[in-house]
Amino acid sequence: MMELLVLAIVLFVLFLSGFRIANQYERAVIFRFGRLTGVRQPGLFWIIPFVETRRTVDIRTFTASVDQLESITKDNVPIKVNAVIWYSVFDPVKSIVEVIAYDRATIQVALTSLRNIIGRHTLDEVLKDQIRLATDMCQAIDIATVPWGVKVTRVEMRSVEIPESMQRAMAQEAEALREKRARIIKAEAELEASVKLQQAARLIMEIPAALELRRMQMITEVGAEQNTTTIIMMPSEFVTMAKSISDMVKK
Repeated sequence: MMELLVLAIVLFVLFLSGFRIANQYERAVIFRFGRLTGVRQPGLFWIIPFVETRRTVDIRTFTASVDQLESITKDNVPIKVNAVIWYSVFDPVKSIVEVIAYDRATIQVALTSLRNIIGRHTLDEVLKDQIRLATDMCQAIDIATVPWGVKVTRVEMRSVEIPESMQRAMAQEAEALREKRARIIKAEAELEASVKLQQAARLIMEIPAALELRRMQMITEVGAEQNTTTIIMMPSEFVTMAKSISDMVKK
């Protein structure tokens, strides 16, 4: 009788030891004598003690920083790049069965993809079009990780370091471009001024009195200066024309 009681207690303890709990963000992959039997959903579940084992998989989104990578661009410029990837497990079974340590495998794929993508683009493209490069990198990583049950949702290039000599060359190039734009703007202004002068000269040729009016304006501007004595020589035609205008105004 005592032996049966002890056996019952042992069996009860074994029964209780088979209960497991999975959190809402976890999935439990169950193996029976090494053979896959299924996946348990969040909550309380029971496995056969000493017969079944479980592997818990976190299905939340992970953020991983890709170590600084030194690579060479298409135009043979050595650069150092840092990147960040976001990924999550969408198939717990594949993440356990198809690959060892899916997290490290995903990072290694990211390193390889980043090196390959940088090698296919020039330095200007890497610096100016990082969004497109990050999108291409995300697609390349995702193709490799989908068979493992891992989905890459986002990739960003955090920093790009270039050699100091290249930085000085880029600064000189930017200064040369600014000087070029300044000269173009100045040349366009001179061209516009010459066109206006040409129009003014044509108008003066058609109306000689306009030249005299312009001369009077210049004299007024000169006379505005203090301690200035101005001697004016005016043609008789201009005096006659001004007298006629004055007489018309009086009438």
